[in-house]
Amino acid sequence: MGPGLLESVYELCLLKELQIRGIKASNQVPVPLFYKSENLNKDFRIDLLVENEIIIELKAVDYILPVHEAQIISYLKLTGKKLGLLINFNVPLLKDGFKRYVNNF
Repeated sequence: MGPGLLESVYELCLLKELQIRGIKASNQVPVPLFYKSENLNKDFRIDLLVENEIIIELKAVDYILPVHEAQIISYLKLTGKKLGLLINFNVPLLKDGFKRYVNNF
């Protein structure tokens, strides 16, 4: 689709592409927030969860900021998942928009 669109557009297109390829993926997956073992009735939302293992956080921004990286690291910690991808679609070459995170916590 190229750079310049909203994050939500890339989310739907990537979800559809994964489904076309027979890869199980869900979007806007809720992650409940707990504090001292109590559910605070607040959910975070994972953009895409692939095969119930890989968290994908999508962005369409000029620059990836530390807060974006903190977001995916937090999702990995909260879910106990091992692998995450932060993908920024607002780049001339999409391969330059990928950053991989491994949960070693």
